[in-house]
Amino acid sequence: MLFSIVCTDKPAGLETRLATREQHLAYLKTYADRIQFAGPTLGTDGRPCGSLLLIDVADRAEAEGFAASDPYAKADLFESVVIRPVRTVFRDGELAE
Repeated sequence: MLFSIVCTDKPAGLETRLATREQHLAYLKTYADRIQFAGPTLGTDGRPCGSLLLIDVADRAEAEGFAASDPYAKADLFESVVIRPVRTVFRDGELAE
């Protein structure tokens, strides 16, 4: 099942993000076969201020566990984390339904 994970960094979180980035990327690699998309959201200044992930996991509990185990979450980078199920309607230039 697909889940979106939308994370918003705490104000002035860029230093924490940069200091933890390598551990975060290594963690994502362990889920490479289940990540459909992952990348930072950007502020008006063009700098990272959050994260957006689309993951394919068994259920919400697994999505929550994935989010909680992310080194960014463990470093207390996020002000908020929103996890929601997603249904694919359009993919790779075509309707998927």
